[in-house]
Amino acid sequence: MSTKETAAVSQLLALLEARYALRVLWALRDGHAQTFRLLQDSVGGITPNTLNTRIKELREAGLVGHGSDGYSLTLSGQDLLKRLSDLQAFAGKWQLGQMKKAAATAPAAPAAVPTAAAPATSAAPAAAPVAPAAAPSPDPLAAPAPTPAAPGDDTSHG
Repeated sequence: MSTKETAAVSQLLALLEARYALRVLWALRDGHAQTFRLLQDSVGGITPNTLNTRIKELREAGLVGHGSDGYSLTLSGQDLLKRLSDLQAFAGKWQLGQMKKAAATAPAAPAAVPTAAAPATSAAPAAAPVAPAAAPSPDPLAAPAPTPAAPGDDTSHG
């Protein structure tokens, strides 16, 4: 890559690395214009000041436009999101890999070994079965699914 190309990539990454910038673009990906309030709700958790700043930066970069119906992606913004469209498929596969990795590295529960103090015929309650892990969310920006509790982690009894 030439120095000029490297500078262009660096400049684009700096813009997209700004807090919530990608989320603003992602919220506009369906092609429907959104009002400021609707865009704020779509992004989630963004303050009005931050959203205003991101919109200004993305408009100056030619990625977002504003019309009578609200904010929408420009042709350049649509082109960028097309190039990032594999992000959703990758995110799902990556999340599944992370879940498998976490399960493989989790310490196994020690097996119960009968001792002289605790005979093998004690009336200990059976461990509850573990629920299967939830499938990865199709939306890479959605909150991760809760992890099922391991047997013996029940803290509901006093």
